[in-house]
Amino acid sequence: MSNYAIVQTGAKQYLVEPNLVIQVEKIAPQGKDARVELDHVLLVKDGSGIRVGQPLLKGAKVICEDLGVVKGPKVVSLEYRRRKASRNKKGHRQKFSNLLVKEIVS
Repeated sequence: MSNYAIVQTGAKQYLVEPNLVIQVEKIAPQGKDARVELDHVLLVKDGSGIRVGQPLLKGAKVICEDLGVVKGPKVVSLEYRRRKASRNKKGHRQKFSNLLVKEIVS
């Protein structure tokens, strides 16, 4: 990894590099092949060295291409009380956005 960055989106941090596909929590719908800019950049490493923000780097951003929205695996939550004939079963599928990292601007 000669050129990479650490970005924050959806209360999570991701290590990204050009031409990498990342799966983040669903962002506002932009349409397929739309340009997405992630501006919460915490760290950038490029040919000139490593720059660390406190907490964010000013002027740094990661430009991505939106590949669409996918659903994650189903998570089942079961609440059960013995001897009470009380059961509550819920299912949930989280939606994710797939992003292709195009370039890192520092």
